[in-house]
Amino acid sequence: MLIIHVGQFEAFLFDLDGVITRTASVHSRAWKQLFDEFLAKKAAQTGTSFVSFDLETDYRRHVDGKPRVAGVLSFLAARGIKVPTGQPGDPAEQQTVHGLAKRKDHYFLELLAREGVQVFDPAVALLRNARGRGVRTAIASSSRPHSSMHASMASISTI
Repeated sequence: MLIIHVGQFEAFLFDLDGVITRTASVHSRAWKQLFDEFLAKKAAQTGTSFVSFDLETDYRRHVDGKPRVAGVLSFLAARGIKVPTGQPGDPAEQQTVHGLAKRKDHYFLELLAREGVQVFDPAVALLRNARGRGVRTAIASSSRPHSSMHASMASISTI
């Protein structure tokens, strides 16, 4: 077991997704929903076999830790699929990279709304301990600031 002597630090910086909040599995399920729908539709249109998005291999290799657009591009390239890039303002229904990325965001938000945000209790305890001792703390995220981040932050605002 790792022992952290909080008083030996001037500050702590915590990542939100996967460190403070248990949202990594929510992200992976949103990606799976997006790509399985997309791949099933493509298979039906082209008469090819449907090969689903694998939560372990595909998620970790192609989308985990990447911005949404980069994740869409990486996964589709791995499958040899090309779709138009589109524009950041594309609606979620549009079959463009930006549209698919936006649809993933919608699925993520739906899952959060349905299931709520869970936290990692040991990380929260460390954060509270540090704040209680006057150590500066911050929580950061590589996710684009939007309502999912606000939902996550609201769930831990009492920390």
